[in-house]
Amino acid sequence: MDRAEAIEKAKALLSSCTLCPRECGVDRLAGEEGFCRMGGDLVVSSHGPHYGEEPELVGRDGSGTIFLAGCNLGCLFCQNDSISHGRAGRAMSAEALVQIMLSLEAGGCHNINFVTPTHFTPQLMEAISAARAAGLGVPIVYNCGGYESVGTLELLDGFVEIYMPDLKFVDPDAAADMTGARDYPEKVRSALREMHRQVGDLEVDGRGVALRGLLVRHLVLPRDLAGTGDAMRFLAEEISPDTYVNIMSQYRPCFRAREIPGLERPLRHNEYLDALDRARRAGLCRGF
Repeated sequence: MDRAEAIEKAKALLSSCTLCPRECGVDRLAGEEGFCRMGGDLVVSSHGPHYGEEPELVGRDGSGTIFLAGCNLGCLFCQNDSISHGRAGRAMSAEALVQIMLSLEAGGCHNINFVTPTHFTPQLMEAISAARAAGLGVPIVYNCGGYESVGTLELLDGFVEIYMPDLKFVDPDAAADMTGARDYPEKVRSALREMHRQVGDLEVDGRGVALRGLLVRHLVLPRDLAGTGDAMRFLAEEISPDTYVNIMSQYRPCFRAREIPGLERPLRHNEYLDALDRARRAGLCRGF
């Protein structure tokens, strides 16, 4: 399938939206909104060089990060709730987005990093194709929550060099309590398999800057509500023992986190050390 055909197929999904596992079925092209609270317009919250991402993305000159409004997952502990649960941002054409991408590359950024891209996949595919035609040479990073449809990911094959999904939960009850998506564990496993099929393990250049591959984020939650041990075993045994994993320690109660028993306090240091130990015992050795 060539790029033009893939873009048209992705756009067609918006008319009765099935881009993600929510499968809301609304006509976003007509302005209807589903779970993500977004219609047919691409909405950008902010953009610029970002130095707080993984070292392999940041390098010396930063990751060219573009934050998109809305989210298809809606975690109750979200640390960016004004963007993901709200509508902070402005509608933007594909042409305007292309200029932002090119300007970030011209400023030295090592990649173009789309944050919460899932519900805007067709619009981003169109912009990526146009940016490549205009000379964009840096990798595209698909920085998502992991709640993805394999069918949509298959359309993205060839548009994305670096997939950076979250692996948030492995227990359906935890996923249901915190996102309302009981099928998250099933969907994220399938999504990670497809992402790895497309791009493989993370590859870096001589400077340690990412070129291509899968980079997984896992936020450790208090009282092991994220199921870290099972998550790490899945990555090591069913994706690759060379999977690059960022095991994150920065959980703090945000947004509506205090509604969930166990999330009312920050992560403790010993809980984070235990998570690292679980990753090592699973056989993983890259990232952390």
